[in-house]
Amino acid sequence: MSARKLMNGNEATAEGAIAGGCRHFFGYPITPQSHIPEHMSWRLPEVGGVYLQAESEVAAINMCYGAAAAGARVMTTSSSPGISLMQEGISYMIGAELPCVIVNMVRGGPGLGNIACAQSDYWLSTRGGGHGDGQCLTYAPWSIQEIYDLTMEAFALTQKYRNPLVILGDAILAQMMEPVEPRAYVSTDFPRTDWEVGGYIEGRERKVVTSIYISGEDEEALNCRVQERYREAAKQATRWEELGDEEPEILVCAYGIAARVCQTAVEMVAAQGLKARLLRPISLFPFPPTPIRGWSERVKKTLVVELSMGQFVEDVRLAVEGRCPVELAWHTGGMLFSPEEVAKRLLEMKL
Repeated sequence: MSARKLMNGNEATAEGAIAGGCRHFFGYPITPQSHIPEHMSWRLPEVGGVYLQAESEVAAINMCYGAAAAGARVMTTSSSPGISLMQEGISYMIGAELPCVIVNMVRGGPGLGNIACAQSDYWLSTRGGGHGDGQCLTYAPWSIQEIYDLTMEAFALTQKYRNPLVILGDAILAQMMEPVEPRAYVSTDFPRTDWEVGGYIEGRERKVVTSIYISGEDEEALNCRVQERYREAAKQATRWEELGDEEPEILVCAYGIAARVCQTAVEMVAAQGLKARLLRPISLFPFPPTPIRGWSERVKKTLVVELSMGQFVEDVRLAVEGRCPVELAWHTGGMLFSPEEVAKRLLEMKL
């Protein structure tokens, strides 16, 4: 087993990507994730990879399109305003059925906002991916080890479902440091797929990668293929974690850094006699409605804690379907909850 190393989230993202087989990176600096492209600029050449700083986020995502079409394991990273600029290119990649890993270290917004932590890109990631009927697979880590592991695993997932995949972090996860246990590198001797381009090969059918389908029937067929992969991902790639009391009065739903705060809050109220359970979605799309629905039939109330003004809560309410009251605790603009603040809200809900 490898010795643990102290890393921040940006370093863990880069090292997890390399361990997962990423050998092509195109990006543009924007805080709080600028350390990722900086790290990749010297690490990728060490492992025989390609690093290129694009002239903009728009250029970076379109470079990813080209590399993915040729079969490369490719990644780009950015933060909220940069991800907004990538939306058209992401939609093109969904339409072309191309794999790509995209990391968003979310900052406060809207607009340029600030470089503090936020979760206000939830809709952008889970409903986003540009225009059309496509979406991005989205996973939300809550620790530096999980950032490493999810980024490493993301390359196999995005390749399997032929769809862009977003790792949704935030400014705190980007900069905080924790011990990380590196994993064994996957083999980069990847077999050629039956869809990638790559020049003339005798006896091989000519390959064209495009998102343009003039025929309505062909466009509908594309959308059906994409949606079928989402249904498959919902069955095979949905992830969540639960912590806390086995017979709770209140269910707490949170993801990412907010869930770290809620974990401490649940422990604090347990010492005061309140039974609470934390349910943390790891996959935000596909979303895990089944466990939330199950607990909503047993608890008195559900509290959703998020660092946005009510985005994640909508998916929780859809899962609960009115079985119990759902309350929202939010901060926005780069503000973060304290465990004491969440604990106080939980105790007030018990009254």
